[in-house]
Amino acid sequence: MKKLTALLLALAMAMTMLLAGCSSTTESTAPAGSAAATDTGSAETAAPVEEEEADDEENYDTGDASLDDIRNQDDIGEQELLVLSFGTSYNDSRRLTIGAIESDLADAFPDFSVRRGFTANIIIDHVNDRDGILIDDVDAALNRAIDNGVKTLVVQPTHLMNGLEYDELSEQVAQYADAFDKVVFGDPLLTSDDDFARVEKAITEWTADYDDGETAICFMGHGTEAESNEVYQKMQDLLTEDGYENYFVGTVEAEPSLEDVLAKVKEGDYKRVILEPLMVVAGDHANNDMAGDEEGTWKKTFEDEGYEVECLLRGLGENEDIRQIYIDHAQAAIDSLDQ
Repeated sequence: MKKLTALLLALAMAMTMLLAGCSSTTESTAPAGSAAATDTGSAETAAPVEEEEADDEENYDTGDASLDDIRNQDDIGEQELLVLSFGTSYNDSRRLTIGAIESDLADAFPDFSVRRGFTANIIIDHVNDRDGILIDDVDAALNRAIDNGVKTLVVQPTHLMNGLEYDELSEQVAQYADAFDKVVFGDPLLTSDDDFARVEKAITEWTADYDDGETAICFMGHGTEAESNEVYQKMQDLLTEDGYENYFVGTVEAEPSLEDVLAKVKEGDYKRVILEPLMVVAGDHANNDMAGDEEGTWKKTFEDEGYEVECLLRGLGENEDIRQIYIDHAQAAIDSLDQ
């Protein structure tokens, strides 16, 4: 009964935040281009963390997949911390972002077995076909927990915000609730006002070496047609209010758009532009939509306007301060087990 209550409460909270429009404390995470499974969120899901399109004819090296711990081992024990991500087929970025978050959570909670689950089966299939490595999807991860006799399940999403995908995950896990004694959810990265402030501090400190008065520092998120897209404008407003007037936030598939960001940059007297993904991983969107050389990419668009452009291909998951937010959210979820 407790487990069902916990799940229902989580769903109720998520729905409340969604209806509130994410105006003050929430955001959404949807798989990048859901239908196309591209990179960080789709117009229908909200705006996840990382993503990318699985290209069967890719002609680029994404790194050694064998270096990544896919965390699908059995012998879990009775307490599991299941880390759910959209996923990425960029091997190095997956290891340095999602893998780093999982490793930090494992260090922070030694009494829990940390395991991985991806929500994007197109990514799972692509990695399996290309590298021969099979990552659990959500159902496989939950069934693994059941088969291993897990009694307490803590679910920590790596999504950027609360939104439709977060709700769908809650509903999916709820279908397995009767198999566990207790199930609780941790919050996504950007949930509370304090989360926004901490992310702002993390990204401005991360880019401080580029903040020379002549450089526009632009972050590219995925974007979504859902109301939770407001988190990007909220982050922009926070940066501006706190005096970071040369910091700009835009999205690939929604607003603020590339055109919006370019217009703002052109209002200033900048010579150089730094581009960086506002995504947990640096996947397809970061490498192609942001840093690609084709017409219409962020890099090419700013270069065509006469700016010197540098792309920082690193996901938010590489930042230790960002990973600490996920640890704190997992801690809050674990603390709720005794309430």
